[in-house]
Amino acid sequence: MIRIGLLLPADSPRGEGESAEHVRTLAEVDGPLPPIVVHRATLRVIDGMHRLRAACLRGEHKIAAVLFDGTEQEAFLLAVKLNTTHGLPLSQADRRAAATRILGEFPQWSDRAIASVAGVSPKTVGAIRRRSTGAFPRLNGRVGQDGRVRSLDAAAGRRRAREVILADPDASLRTIASRAGIAPATARDVRERMRRGEDPLPPGAQPRVLPAKTPPVSVTELANDPSMRHSECGRAVLRLLNLHPPGPRDWERLAASVPSHRAEAVAEAARRCASSWQSFAESLERRGDHEEASGS
Repeated sequence: MIRIGLLLPADSPRGEGESAEHVRTLAEVDGPLPPIVVHRATLRVIDGMHRLRAACLRGEHKIAAVLFDGTEQEAFLLAVKLNTTHGLPLSQADRRAAATRILGEFPQWSDRAIASVAGVSPKTVGAIRRRSTGAFPRLNGRVGQDGRVRSLDAAAGRRRAREVILADPDASLRTIASRAGIAPATARDVRERMRRGEDPLPPGAQPRVLPAKTPPVSVTELANDPSMRHSECGRAVLRLLNLHPPGPRDWERLAASVPSHRAEAVAEAARRCASSWQSFAESLERRGDHEEASGS
């Protein structure tokens, strides 16, 4: 329970604000209402303004709440997502406005990823992006719903895949896709075309002017992945990854600061942690190989 007087009103995607009629309906409900969702850092309501107003109308001073950890941008994304899946639904205009705002803050997201949050079609997001030419930065790649960066230059990606395959004919589809910055399905198509002696580019495919570069995977990149940030398990993994210092010098500094009489004990604990991370990494790789084999 949290005191109502401490809460800030939602950064709501609703252009018309709360519905007085819906508030009265909720206030007349016999029994407790579902908990609202509150941004822990700011105590701003993310989801549940109608329930909050109903509690005030009933003269209550505290309300059940679930606290959300994340940035204010992530809090808005969650607000949009929750308001498109339950409660009083967002209007079409509100959902389009939300899609426009998300596009402005996350231009690297694909149309489909934005659409899945805003509750509109990918075509609608694409139309907003085209009409807003110049308002958003020009990108060489976009982040899909699975969090993977995909090049907007399909021809360049296929040529890179061809080079990867020529250099390492036994490379897995996952490796080819990662090095070339393309989807595994595209990597499979390039490999099959090369086996048949065909050009890796489909007939009529034209190269684009700017080649896309896929950045190396980092904790920062993972933290920008919507599929990681928007699940409790994903956020837990990110928190664990962020516990580690960023570079070798930081590890050396930490090692030098450990008291000498505890060096052996800390080393053994570090080995156990390393072993756990190694097992975790191998489990992820086995899952990736299994999914790749299932898709081939």
